[in-house]
Parts: sequence; C-alpha cells; structure tokens
Amino acid sequence: MKFNTIQTLKEIAAIINCEFVGDEHFPVSGMNEIHVVESGDIVFVDHPKYYDKALNSAATIILINKNVDCPEGKALLISDDPFRDFNTLTQHFKPFQFSNVAISASAKIGEGTIIQPNCFIGNNVVIGKNCLIHSNVSIYDHTVIGNNVIIHAGTILGADAFYYKKRPDGFDQLISVGRVVIMDNVGIGALCTIDKGVTGDTTIGEGTKLDNQVHVGHDTVIGKKCLIASQTGIAGCVIIKDEVTIWGQVGTTSGITIGEKAVILGQTGVTKSVEGGKSYFGTPIEESREKLKQLANIKKIPEIVKKLNSSI
Repeated sequence: MKFNTIQTLKEIAAIINCEFVGDEHFPVSGMNEIHVVESGDIVFVDHPKYYDKALNSAATIILINKNVDCPEGKALLISDDPFRDFNTLTQHFKPFQFSNVAISASAKIGEGTIIQPNCFIGNNVVIGKNCLIHSNVSIYDHTVIGNNVIIHAGTILGADAFYYKKRPDGFDQLISVGRVVIMDNVGIGALCTIDKGVTGDTTIGEGTKLDNQVHVGHDTVIGKKCLIASQTGIAGCVIIKDEVTIWGQVGTTSGITIGEKAVILGQTGVTKSVEGGKSYFGTPIEESREKLKQLANIKKIPEIVKKLNSSI
C-alpha cells in the first residue's frame, strides 16, 4: 500500500506514539508485508525469529519491538506492539468506506458488461468490457476486473485475509487493505471466494478458469491459463505459475510455489513447493508415479504376510 503523499519518519511515529531511530525527515512512501516490500515501505516484525529477515529486506523503515542496531540507509520505529501499530497505520491511511447502495457511484464498469440482480459492487471497483457478473456476486472495494470475465452466482471477491495474532483474550486480525486483481478472459465458478491482499494484490492471471467452490487466499498469485477444479483451497502467499492444472479437493500450505505446467491430482495436500512439468499426488505430496507405486506395493502386504506365515 502506497500513501497518497510522502510522509516523514517523525510524522509516522507521532501517529502511533512511538520512538524512532533515524533522521526525522526520513521519507516514508507506504507500508507492506515482507514478501512485497519496496524501498520507502514500512514492514513490521514482532518475533526474534524474523528480525534479521525484516532488517535485511527491501523495506527501509522497520516497525520492531526491540531497540536493535539500525542498518545503514534505513530507519526504525520502536513499538511495544508492532502488530497493533501496523493496524493503526492501516486505519489511518486507508480507513474503511461504508456503502449504502448496491453499485457504488465510484465504480467503473466497461461497455457491454452485464450485472445481474442482487450484486454488490464496492467503492473504486473497476470492471472491464464485455463481462458477465451473475446474481448475488459481491465485489469488495478496489477490486480490478479485466475484459471478458465471467463470474458465477454467489462468488465473493475481496474478503479479508485469514491473518491473526493470538492474544490472551482471543485473536486480533491484521487489517486487509489490498486488492483482488482479475485479468482478462478469466472464468470464476459459483460460490468461489478470493481474499484480497493484506497490503498488496491477490492476482488471477489471464485465461485462468476456476471451478465452483474454489478458495484463493490473500496475496496469492495465479498465472495464466490455469485450471483449478472444485473444492480446492489455496492458502495465502502461494505462487502458481502458468498453465498449472489442479484437480478437485486439493489443499495447499502457504508460501509455496507450484511450477509451470505442473498437474496436481485430486485430494492432494501440497505441503511444499514443487517443480513444473510433472504430475503429483498424495499427502504429503510426491510425484504421482512414485506415489501410485507405493500404493500398489501396500496392497501386496497381505499376500506377502500370507506367504511368510506359510513358510514358517
């Protein structure tokens, strides 16, 4: 997320009432999660395990809960609760805008696009030309949809990321202010859910087709011309390269990459990154030929036991 105007380190520190290390005029242009940060961005870290990763990331302002040595060319915001203060900054620079109409006046809808009854289209949504949006679709604020896109009934684009911090009295949610970006010629089935990025984009590539009841988590990037079958659940921050095929009831862990032209067979649990150009099956995931050999050998166990018993 980029700010509308460049802020200073001192101004940011005043908003969250914290100490800072660095030039008070140090420029701050935005805030992002660590996997999408750029120079000028704030990144937050609140666990020693990830201090080095944050301090050495592309971010030039680190919101941290320990007074550490500041890397050259960077600045620190010292907070007793970086998670809370990241949310405070999110609400300050991009507060929630309520709607009281079905289609926001700020939405832009292209020529030839059909919106069926009972749809909700939020603030600053952009929909391209010749799209078909079926009934009861909800398109949250700032979503971007390309040309020739079909979205079937009951689908929701732009719900919050499933991202929580455990507290003694429950869970605090990290506020999501990113977007969903749907490229040209995408097909999305009924009752799909695609979460927006926390501060960046969740992206569905050109020509990709999603079956009914597919879930895509926050900040995931799906490439071009992929096929994803029903009841598949894709976690957050996953990268799926071009022309991947994922069959039904597949689940993935977060932060992995599925290589170009990979095929993931039904009910597979994708527990790690996998190379492209191969077929995979099972939980934990393995190449399908090897997994099927293992299953065939398991079926032989009773016969082997019988032979062993008869030889005694």
